[in-house]
This record gives sequence, C-alpha cells and structure tokens, in this order.
Amino acid sequence: MLVLLGTLISLVVADGIISEFLISEGYALEKNPFLELWVIDSRFLILKLCSSFLAAFLLWYNYKRHPRASFAVSLSMVIVYTGIVVWNLVVFLISQS
Repeated sequence: MLVLLGTLISLVVADGIISEFLISEGYALEKNPFLELWVIDSRFLILKLCSSFLAAFLLWYNYKRHPRASFAVSLSMVIVYTGIVVWNLVVFLISQS
C-alpha cells in the first residue's frame, strides 16, 4: 500500500509539473475552472504536493479500517493519474511535431 501511495503522490506532482510547463510555454490551456487561476501562480505545485500528501494520509489512515476499499480507491487513482500524465506527455509530444 505504501508503494501505491508513493506512486500516487509522484503522479500528482508529475501532473502538476507537466501541466505548469505546458501552460506556461503556451502548449496547452487549463480547462478546469477550479485550477485555472492556480496554474499560473507559483504556489500551484505546493498546492498539488500538499493535497496529494493529504489524500495519501487519509487513504493510509482508512486502510487500517477498510483495507480493500482503500486499496481499490488508491489503485483507481493511480490508474487515473497515469492516464492524465500520459495524456499531458502526448500533448507535449504532438505540439513539438
């Protein structure tokens, strides 16, 4: 479970770094209205890092009581964020062509 949570944190941070780069360099636009104002702010990565640690902590805390549910949610989020990171990298590679 700890490896899964570490992977989740890494993917969330990678998403933040890639998103910030793509948007600041003009390769992409942020379409999430909740994040639109934060992406251009220097505190965006800190927000992503803190929120991912909070989510991982809550998943770890709930793992003691509900291990299968916490594992399923963690795995689902790793799959989702893997897709997001891959999508961001594909956007970058296509924009370089």
